[in-house]
Amino acid sequence: MTASSSREVIVEADGGSRGNPGPAGYGAVVLDPVTGETLAEAAEYIGVATNNVAEYKGLVAGLKAARELFPDATVHVRMDSKLVVEQMSGRWKIKHPDMKPLAAEAGRVFPAGRVRYEWIPRERNKHADRLANEAMDAGKLGRAWEPSASTAALDSAAARNAATLPPSGPPGDATAGAARARAALATAGGLEPGGTRTAPGGTHSAPGGGTGTGVWPGAVSRPTTPDAETGPGTGAEDGLFAAEEAAPPATASGDFEAEAAAARPAALQPPAAAPRQGWSGGPDMGAPATFVLLRHGETALTPEKRFSGSGGTDPELSAAGLRQAEAVAEALAARGTVQEIVSSPLTRCRQTAAAVAARLGLDVRVEQGLRETDFGAWEGLTFREVRERYAEDLDAWLASPKAAPTGGGESFATVARRVAATRDRLTAAYAGRTVLLVTHVTPIKTLVRLALGAPPESLFRMELSAASISAVAYYADGNASVRLLNDTSHLR
Repeated sequence: MTASSSREVIVEADGGSRGNPGPAGYGAVVLDPVTGETLAEAAEYIGVATNNVAEYKGLVAGLKAARELFPDATVHVRMDSKLVVEQMSGRWKIKHPDMKPLAAEAGRVFPAGRVRYEWIPRERNKHADRLANEAMDAGKLGRAWEPSASTAALDSAAARNAATLPPSGPPGDATAGAARARAALATAGGLEPGGTRTAPGGTHSAPGGGTGTGVWPGAVSRPTTPDAETGPGTGAEDGLFAAEEAAPPATASGDFEAEAAAARPAALQPPAAAPRQGWSGGPDMGAPATFVLLRHGETALTPEKRFSGSGGTDPELSAAGLRQAEAVAEALAARGTVQEIVSSPLTRCRQTAAAVAARLGLDVRVEQGLRETDFGAWEGLTFREVRERYAEDLDAWLASPKAAPTGGGESFATVARRVAATRDRLTAAYAGRTVLLVTHVTPIKTLVRLALGAPPESLFRMELSAASISAVAYYADGNASVRLLNDTSHLR
């Protein structure tokens, strides 16, 4: 990989021994400190060793993986081993003969001034811990750890079959989505020697991303005409809901395919056909209402990929989230096109909106319809925890947009109706203006889905990172144009 300009990365590492000493292994992961995205993973079974030796080997592997990505990086190491953290920070002496050479090796990977160490509790080091256990499990079977078999983040099999496999996480699981994409690229040649998988390119580059000032990028997809797909006087989302109500709930994938096939002739109408309103050749519809869709910055729950909707604890932005809010505020100020700001009522959105409003000198209007889905009893849980506790309810939710989470949460169909009604109110109120909507994963994906006339299944096929920017333009004749999706260039 070509050397990059200096930047910070996070290395989380762990090691374990089943017997201490006993069969041992390590795991390490390199993370983007802003988005939380997985950039590289490493794991290895090392035979019989102590916990501490395994932890040190995990540290060395993580530092080397970070150096492969960014040789000039500054590194923030986080481990749940108090011993390793204190010894590498120079506060404790290293007395054990097996650890002295490992500590020295770790110290040579980067200059001492470019690495800082932090102790974290074990529950915050689950990614590296899981990798270490995968390595030990593989060693028990006489095999090497395989990145493609890992459930930690990079599962190349899931990436290759993303179009047909059921979702492996909640909508908006941006870290998992980016990881699977990187795994697919790594399969083509990014697997590093020694059990390390490196993400090609280092950081995620969002489609359509850019940093220039001026208007939002031009349309990248042809808008659908509601009348052509669903009949006179019927919006695209209304026709879609009608199909949902009539379709049997048992086999959702077939229903989605049927809906997509029904919509495809109009959505993919060739340019030679009669021109539609809103495009060249039709009447002038005037300036559209442009919604710049900003997902809020990170909270403490975001990097842990926990369900966080409108029925939970209403968390505040984390330190990383506050930095993201400032970065996006600076980017929007540079563009200079936002004229109004509307926010979800939840704290994380209002904090993000406030940062932007302070830079732009605008007021913030709160809109209840922009709140996130109520995930019921799943609030605060990971996807795996929901699978363990509410397997049947989760399967039903994944299979049908009409199914609600356990405990009286909102279905995606309910959220779509709420979001569509909010969209209609706001497009009428802000016709011809550019409005920043600070909201959440599900409302943003729903607005994009409805603009494209895509089936509900598409919610699980979009990536949406924290503090990312998307944009949709709405014309007077009802047409919509998706202009941008998941731009995170301002965070790099």
